[in-house]
Amino acid sequence: MKRPVTAMVLAAGLGTRLRPLTLERPKALVSVAGRALIDHMLDRLAAAGITRVVVNVHAHADQLEAHLAGRGDLEVTISDERGALLETGGGLKAARPHLGDDPILVANIDSIWTEPDGPLIDRLIETWDGSRMDDLLTLAPLENSLGFDGPGDFFHRPDGGLAPRGEAPRAPHAYMGLHMMNPAVIDGWPASAHGIFPHWLGMARAGRLHGVVMGGMWMHVGDPAALAAAEARLAELRLTERRRAGAP
Repeated sequence: MKRPVTAMVLAAGLGTRLRPLTLERPKALVSVAGRALIDHMLDRLAAAGITRVVVNVHAHADQLEAHLAGRGDLEVTISDERGALLETGGGLKAARPHLGDDPILVANIDSIWTEPDGPLIDRLIETWDGSRMDDLLTLAPLENSLGFDGPGDFFHRPDGGLAPRGEAPRAPHAYMGLHMMNPAVIDGWPASAHGIFPHWLGMARAGRLHGVVMGGMWMHVGDPAALAAAEARLAELRLTERRRAGAP
């Protein structure tokens, strides 16, 4: 399969749970361990061979556009949502003319993770099978999640298919902010503001929603406490790496 070269990065959220850090800057530019959230994600995408990103903007959009202009390693296209926040589904629909027809990656900007089993995005790409899938989600086991306190989103079947939690009190896996999809499915979506989860429910019913379970630690940077926890964990990992390398 031809590897994807285009990604959609969802960066238009208001970041209300990260206030006061987001009162004067977009959530995407909040710093974690000395690097903006969006750059953590863009670095991962670029390392996986992505050369072009479509980024939606809303709050403090001028700041984010100016920051992205400094990414010389990626071609950046802005999907402008200054006039109205469209949520995940509506944001993808608005950006559809920029996404092409080959499979794409879609990423949130508030996820950071470790990769003890090798590059996670490569695993996602290698697992993709367009004959069986409309969307392929990356999942984190709840016990390997930091900064996430929800009951989980999906059950992961042996064949890779996903079943939503539904009325169950808990599911073992949470969607962690990265997926690969066929952009053609967006064509039938409404242009109004709406989330993507209802579309996933339809794909699951049709057997077209699949998942990859990550092996590392997922850090969801959703509020100041989660940000502090992520920075502490990343500092621990850097110290461990220095010790392994024999550094003082």
